[in-house]
Amino acid sequence: MSATPTQPNDESSAGAAIIPFPLRRRTVGGAVTKEQERLAKAIAKLDAALAEQKKAIADWRKAIGDLKASTGALETSLKRYGANLRTLNNSVSALRDEAHALEQWADKAVHLPD
Repeated sequence: MSATPTQPNDESSAGAAIIPFPLRRRTVGGAVTKEQERLAKAIAKLDAALAEQKKAIADWRKAIGDLKASTGALETSLKRYGANLRTLNNSVSALRDEAHALEQWADKAVHLPD
């Protein structure tokens, strides 16, 4: 569909190279016709639009890269948070067991024969 050749789309490529349409002006009796002038303007506008699109795609790719970095950092943070919660759970369980043991000792101490 495109009239311009592009490079293969792979991960290492920053994007496709956009080659501007060649502007050939054929003249009739030495003058450029209105149709040729309209075509030249249209092609120039198309080239400008393609350049803007290329920049937009580069900006989008950068934003996706930034998002990937942010989600990676979030994943690392959540894993660390999960590990801290497991450690806290183990500590609380140990304290609960110790409190139970102390409670049982206190109950026995209170019910000791005089």
